[in-house]
Amino acid sequence: MGETLIQNLNQDGFHKEDPASLFPGVSDDTLVKAMEVVRGLDPQGVCTTDFRESLLVQAELRSDAPAVAILILRNHMDLLEHGKYQDIQRRLKLDEQALAAAMSFIKTLNPFPGRVYSAEESRYVIPDVQVKLKDDEFVIVSNDEEIPVIGINPFFDHLAEEKHDKATDTFVKENVRRAKWFIQSIHQRNKTLLKVVRSIVEFQRQFFARGPKYLAPLTLKDIATEVGVHETTISRIAGKKYVQTDWGIFELRYFFTNSISGSGSGGSRFSKEGVKQVIKEMITAETNAMSDQDITDLLARKGIRLARRTVAKYRQELNMDSSFGRKHG
Repeated sequence: MGETLIQNLNQDGFHKEDPASLFPGVSDDTLVKAMEVVRGLDPQGVCTTDFRESLLVQAELRSDAPAVAILILRNHMDLLEHGKYQDIQRRLKLDEQALAAAMSFIKTLNPFPGRVYSAEESRYVIPDVQVKLKDDEFVIVSNDEEIPVIGINPFFDHLAEEKHDKATDTFVKENVRRAKWFIQSIHQRNKTLLKVVRSIVEFQRQFFARGPKYLAPLTLKDIATEVGVHETTISRIAGKKYVQTDWGIFELRYFFTNSISGSGSGGSRFSKEGVKQVIKEMITAETNAMSDQDITDLLARKGIRLARRTVAKYRQELNMDSSFGRKHG
């Protein structure tokens, strides 16, 4: 069972498939024991659902873990993720020394333990644009460090003004012309990027103000119409471009999401990604592990109607365990 569980881990050390589905007919207690064995192997914290569970498992396995650190990881991960340390301090009634000790310990843990043995190179994302709320208005700022400062070497500008033989004059003037065109294209693309981000902010104001679960359905066509360019241009710009927000760094493509009815911005007011965030919050806040049907019923009371199998699919996409796994994890 341990070998099967290990083969089911992705590069981060998390489950690819629900562990319960791998062992039909095996008792819950046996599966829990097998998972505990794998979790205790090096690197500790693998065989978990996501980085939140991994951090908690690592802390529980460490004899030097402050009790406060375990409490924070178990009950206040949302505050920790957003750096709201004063709120954590207030809720747990901690003095500054106890909070500092807990935070110092948490920083020694590895949120993605499987990567210790991963052959893939780490890729660090640098945002191209930052969106921040200032005086109740959204301000969009380009990352100047990422936008290259390009110019033409003065030597070639000077060379283009002088008279030479025809072949040299043609060569210099043609290449200076092409260089200027290239520089103009870069500037134009950066202007278009800012227009696209500005338009996304207008469409997704609730997201930028209140967080991921308020992400609204939005299509490439919506933004293309607003900016006045073709959809393919928006698609190219959205690829590999990142925006920094108060809620984290997101690829521009993240903001283009269909409604849960699959009809884009003209359908349901609930986007797929927004609903997934609602499900994530429900599971994170639960006191007793809810089944997928329980979550489906709770969503319906909020006006979000989904099939149970769709809820199960979204939960798996969030890398969140089944109710069994959450109950015994």
